[in-house]
Amino acid sequence: MSVAAIRKLYFNTSKATVQQDLTKAIALFKALTSEDDREKAAVFMDGLSQMRSEWGVRPRESGD
Repeated sequence: MSVAAIRKLYFNTSKATVQQDLTKAIALFKALTSEDDREKAAVFMDGLSQMRSEWGVRPRESGD
């Protein structure tokens, strides 16, 4: 179940892995099909984003 995978990423992330974990979580989130699952996962997605901001980690430039 993808919500469980996103939850696991949230609880195991660190400053060194937060950007990579958030990228993985976004891919998992996009694969969710039920609105209920999306609502549950949104809490963890928001948390990962907040951690990234609080730790001062910048998103990588895509190079486009």
